Amino acid sequence: MTRAHLASYTPSTKLILATAAMSLLALAGCGKQENSAPAASAPAEPAAPAIATVKIGMASPLTGPQAHIGIDIRNGVQLAVDDINAAGLTIDGKPVKLELVAEDDEANPTKATTVAQKLVDAKVAGVVGHFNSGSSIPASRVYSDAGIPQISPASTNPSYTEQGYKTTFRVVANDSQQGPVVATYAVNTLKAKTIAVIDDSTAYGQGLAGTFEAKAKELGAKIVAHEHTTDKDTDFAAILTSIKGKKPDAVFFGGIDTQSGPMKKQMTTLGMKATLLGGDGMQTPNFIALAGADAEGVMASIPGLPRDKMPGGPDFVKRFKEKFGAEVELFAPMGYDAVHVLVEAMKRANSSDPAKYLPEVGKTQYNGVIGPIAFDAKGDLVNGPVTIYVVKNGAWEAVETVGGSAPAAAK
Repeated sequence: MTRAHLASYTPSTKLILATAAMSLLALAGCGKQENSAPAASAPAEPAAPAIATVKIGMASPLTGPQAHIGIDIRNGVQLAVDDINAAGLTIDGKPVKLELVAEDDEANPTKATTVAQKLVDAKVAGVVGHFNSGSSIPASRVYSDAGIPQISPASTNPSYTEQGYKTTFRVVANDSQQGPVVATYAVNTLKAKTIAVIDDSTAYGQGLAGTFEAKAKELGAKIVAHEHTTDKDTDFAAILTSIKGKKPDAVFFGGIDTQSGPMKKQMTTLGMKATLLGGDGMQTPNFIALAGADAEGVMASIPGLPRDKMPGGPDFVKRFKEKFGAEVELFAPMGYDAVHVLVEAMKRANSSDPAKYLPEVGKTQYNGVIGPIAFDAKGDLVNGPVTIYVVKNGAWEAVETVGGSAPAAAK
C-alpha cells in the first residue's frame, strides 16, 4: 500500500486499518509463545515406600561388676538387629528397619523398673532382658501393664514366669531344671555326701541354691551349712572358715563370677579341699581370670548346649568375634535368638504392634542358634538343656548335658 493510497482514506478508515494491523501482530505473538512452550514432562516415577522403624528394647547391667555379662547380651542383640536389617525385613508387605534401644539396669531391681518404664515410654515393640532375675521379676510387671513382650535371655529364677503375665518369656532353662541337674551330678557322679551351700542373697542366687539344696537332700546328701553373702562382697573368710570346720565334700555357690572367683582363691588359701560348684553366673571366662590357677577343677552349669554343639554356635561365635573383637561371655546367643523370636512373631501376625503380635510369641516354634525354641503356657523354654562344665587346663570344658531335644537345622 503506497502513501498515496493511504492518504486517500478517510480518518475512520485509517483507524480501522490500524486496529486490524495491531490484532494481526497480537495473534502472531501468541502463536510464537505457544510454539516456544516447553514440552510436557514425563510422568514422575513412584516414590519408594517409606521404611518404618521398629524399636527393640534391651536391658542388662552395662556398668558395674556385672557389665561384662550385660554387654555380652547387648552385643548378641545388636548382632541380631544388624543381621535382620541387612537381610531386609518386611512386615505385612511393608519394609521395616529395626532399631536397638539399650538401657543399663545396673543389676539393680529398683533401677530395672525405671529402665523398664523408660523403654515403654520409648514405644519399643518388645524387650530382650533383663539378665538378673532380681531385675527381670520387678520389671516384668511394667512390661505386662504396657502389654509389651519381654524375653529374658538369662533370668533363671522360676518366679519370673510364675506371676501369670502373658508377656513374660525366657530362652533358657530355669532353676527348677538347673539346680537339680547340678545336685544330681554332685551326689551321683562326684559322690558328695556332705555339702555346704552359699548364696548371694539375690533372687537368682537364692533361687538356684534353693533348688540345688532340695534335690541334694532328696538324693541323700547332708547339707552341713547354708550361708548368705551379698552380690557385692569379695571377702568370704568368715563364712569359709566356719564351713571348713564342717568338712564338706563340696561347696555350692549361688551367685556370680565376680564373687565366686575370689571365693575359690580364699578356699585354696584356707586349705579347703571341697569341690566348688555353681551355676551359670560363674561359668564365664571372667571366673577363670579372677580365680587364676585355683580355678582348676571348679564345676558349674549353664542352661543350654555347649556352644560348639549349638546348631548355629560355631558360626555365631566366629561372627561375634569378628564384629566385637571379643569372645562370647555367656548369654549372647540367647539374646540373638530372642530378637529373632520377636521378629518372627511380628511376621506371622503381619504387625509390629505388641497387642497384635503378642499371641504369636507364645506359639513360637523356632530353630535358633541355641537350638529348638518353644514356650510352655507360662513362657518357659520347653525341654531346655543344662550343661555341666569343669575348668580344665585353664578353660571351661563341657562334661555332661542333661535335657534338650535333638536340634533341627538353625535358621
